[in-house]
Amino acid sequence: MSREVGILETVGRIVGLLFLPLRGNIVFFLFMFILGYITTMLEVPDHKGAMPYEYAAEELFFDLYAVCIVLSLFPPKVRRLLRGVLYVVLYAVTIVDVFCFVRFSSTLTPTMLLLLGETNSSEALEFLTNYVDLSLISTALGWILLIMLLHIIVNIISLSRKFISIFRLRLRKDFRISLYAILGVLCLIQLLDSYKKTINNKKAIVRLMSYDTIGEVENELTKKGKATLYLPIYRLVFSIYANNLASRQVRILRSAMDKVRVDSCSFDCENIVLVIGESANRRHSQLYGYPHSTTPKQLEMKRSGQMIVFTDAVAPWNLTSYVFKYLFSMYAVGDEGDWCDYPLFPEIFRKAGYKVTFLTNQFLPQSKEAVYDFSGGFFLNDPYLSKAQFDVRNVQLFKYDGGLLNDFDKIQLREDSIERTLPDTIRPKGYMTIFHLRGQHVGYKDRYPKNRKKFTYADYDYFRAKNLNKRHRMKLADYDNATIYNDSILGEIVRRYEDKEAVVIYLSDHGEEAWAEGKPIYGRNHSMRVDYQLAQEEFAIPLWIWCSKGYINNHPEVFQTIMDVSGKRLMTDVLPHTILRLAGITCPYYKEEYDILSDSYDEKRARILKGQADFDVLRDNELKEMNR
Repeated sequence: MSREVGILETVGRIVGLLFLPLRGNIVFFLFMFILGYITTMLEVPDHKGAMPYEYAAEELFFDLYAVCIVLSLFPPKVRRLLRGVLYVVLYAVTIVDVFCFVRFSSTLTPTMLLLLGETNSSEALEFLTNYVDLSLISTALGWILLIMLLHIIVNIISLSRKFISIFRLRLRKDFRISLYAILGVLCLIQLLDSYKKTINNKKAIVRLMSYDTIGEVENELTKKGKATLYLPIYRLVFSIYANNLASRQVRILRSAMDKVRVDSCSFDCENIVLVIGESANRRHSQLYGYPHSTTPKQLEMKRSGQMIVFTDAVAPWNLTSYVFKYLFSMYAVGDEGDWCDYPLFPEIFRKAGYKVTFLTNQFLPQSKEAVYDFSGGFFLNDPYLSKAQFDVRNVQLFKYDGGLLNDFDKIQLREDSIERTLPDTIRPKGYMTIFHLRGQHVGYKDRYPKNRKKFTYADYDYFRAKNLNKRHRMKLADYDNATIYNDSILGEIVRRYEDKEAVVIYLSDHGEEAWAEGKPIYGRNHSMRVDYQLAQEEFAIPLWIWCSKGYINNHPEVFQTIMDVSGKRLMTDVLPHTILRLAGITCPYYKEEYDILSDSYDEKRARILKGQADFDVLRDNELKEMNR
């Protein structure tokens, strides 16, 4: 009998060891669990359907248990010191995170960390004056401060020897062993449950933090089962990691900045305008046969004979940030190295003597900026690279793209008045202007003013038989309303250059799933497998070139060439080479085989989508299937 008792006692002691990490750090565990869980419940975005992380409690238990194991490996004095450091770090990061959520409706992001790093002392003082006051106590931040206050009180009381003597467990040895064994079993059960529910998120976090470029990180975040960074400390670590990745490529671009060389420039076109749209599905354009009147301005420009529509243009990626890197860099898919190893074409234009203006309605640093915009804009917003690329930039974002046009007009008035005071010798000989629109970016209903609404769900009744319910037809109407509003913006941009020698190039960064064949699919599914259907919807894009009458009269042979090549295969990663040709810039980075206006243009170059699928092979295979 005594032997059996001894065995049970030994088993009890062993099982009780599972509770040991918590037993030695119980106050730490309890308060950090409360802090993390309350923060997760408080930081729920204010939009329909938003919910806190489903497995917050389970993952918090798992994470804190692991931390307690590590703490238990140290002697008591060192352990107390480590806990103190963790308290300072975790409370400080949580306070900052919740403050950002309260004041800016966003938790910690890479851009927010970047902006913090660029803030000087006077800006910091101004920030504190404007955003920090006693009203914060009545917000979600007040709960965090209350938890911290209670924690401090408990720690002060626990330092009292009298308190310790009163609350120390004075239990019989066998009962204590049994109690710890039961608690150990409960820990084991909870750990197994937590592991089962959260292991996929743990794997996703490890994947997220294992990439070499910020673009790869962004691509990871488009996948199903992406990581949920449910704690402020995780978001801080990710923000530091993302900034480090971006800074590597910035350093490479900066190092090459002063080495950019231009051999000559004939300023063949006084005004070159590049308009980059967003998420435009070309099937929804009348230029490509859409039955609804979504692009009347563009149709009018085409009928005037001044616009040339390209019928076979594709984007290399269906992510804006990737497209921007390829579109701005002289790198082309298949070249050696990476995109950041090559000069950015606006740098070349500035070096050649063009005045370069960049007006974006998306890529300006802002506290709520998601990693997608951070990834696409970091090389445009870096102070040194921005100065190397652009003479003039806008400093404000607008709800609708019409606001960007109004801003452009004000900027032009200011710049024109400055130029009139300059001597002819230093006045710009040419102008390169880049517009970056919000276009038809999700959510579609937010891309156009309500008084510009033309289509309603009733205009798509014929889709009813093709699996589109009323909600889908409403979204379809919103997409077309965004398209016709985008058309009006494009018309206004062109109107501003009608009386000048000018070439306007418009393209969308990528396409968009938009109810193809009446299927209830919209947006982008970011599938890792690119088939022909996906390629047609998300990679095939609208692209056209409009030339003013002044330009056509002065360069009839170039205009004729544009017409002749409009049916050729084109991928937008090589577009900078054509833009340099239009300006008359000669430099080491220009390649004739990438210039669609050149006789040496390589139309047979593989158009690789998302680094994996050849667009033309997909199309050829589809045609073979159809002809069987």
